[in-house]
Amino acid sequence: MFKHILIPTDGSDLSRKALLYGVELARESKAKVTALTIREPYTVTAVDTFTLVGSQEEFEMTSREIADRALEQAKMAGEAAGVAIDAVQEVHDQPFRAIIDCALANRCDLVVMASHGRRGVSALLLGSVTTKVLTHSKIPVLVYR
Repeated sequence: MFKHILIPTDGSDLSRKALLYGVELARESKAKVTALTIREPYTVTAVDTFTLVGSQEEFEMTSREIADRALEQAKMAGEAAGVAIDAVQEVHDQPFRAIIDCALANRCDLVVMASHGRRGVSALLLGSVTTKVLTHSKIPVLVYR
């Protein structure tokens, strides 16, 4: 049925569950999987005009570690299910756009994603990233709740 499934993941609990579901779906469909994690670009945060909070190096190191852990979970899930996983890490200020662009670039025919992730108050309802992917994607999206 599906040949190539994109699974965006941020490493959160629900995202891991969506990942496992997507990998199982890929196994049953004999599809390949691209696991995607998106890191936000560094932005300068200032308490006043002279004091910066957090360096770019610290921010990038921490965000890369979180992304690496999320993608390692994807690789382990793929190995356990016997599904080939291509792990992709992107830096983008609009995660929904990065998801759609990645799906198009890799000719994915399905996106499997969690209903919400780590994004604060918006995570209480259907996540804003998920809503935007649903709204703008021409590729089918399966939302795992």
